[in-house]
Amino acid sequence: MERIAEPELMDEAAQALAYARADFSAPHERFIELFRERFPALAPQGCVLDLGCGPGDITRRFARTFPGCILHGVDGAAAMLHLAQEMQHGSELASRIRYIYGYLPGAVLPHERYATLISNSLLHHLADPMVLWHAIVHYGAPGAAVFVMDLMRPNSRATAEALVAQYAADEAEVLRHDFFHSLLAAYRPDEVQAQLATAGLDLRVTVVSDRHFTVSGVLP
Repeated sequence: MERIAEPELMDEAAQALAYARADFSAPHERFIELFRERFPALAPQGCVLDLGCGPGDITRRFARTFPGCILHGVDGAAAMLHLAQEMQHGSELASRIRYIYGYLPGAVLPHERYATLISNSLLHHLADPMVLWHAIVHYGAPGAAVFVMDLMRPNSRATAEALVAQYAADEAEVLRHDFFHSLLAAYRPDEVQAQLATAGLDLRVTVVSDRHFTVSGVLP
């Protein structure tokens, strides 16, 4: 099945609110578990960059798991960042997480380089996937740990419909719609491997579920 692109930004207020309220605890906790499996000896210190942080659920989970770090979450959707700020207002995480409105490429971030870079479900939104890989090259410090998780495009629309029925049957219609179209817009592991080669990144692509893959490794 050929890739069918979707809008890069999720910036409608209703769409952002539905996404923020949805229960993504299983895949988001899995993100943290897979990070720890990939980097068992790493307890991130200093500042971690979350590319495409959305409403910040993974950002906050990562901060709770690794209390020795602070996080900068960047996203181009103002509605998502507004919700991210609201959801941690008054919590102990407010002093450790900073959200930055910025569109890749060209976002202006507080630091030039980061020792840990994470990203979840940004890649499939990008019309040009090299934007993510070039951002990792640009913002990653020498030896930085990189961990990306994203959706994997199924072989057919029927399979995409079955995945939506299996994992999002009880979600709002806007979320089912977005999930289906995100699956159609996702990249295949072989496509991602080719993107990494073009970017000069020696990172590992691993299929981790029936709808997700990860990209992980250490920058030179």
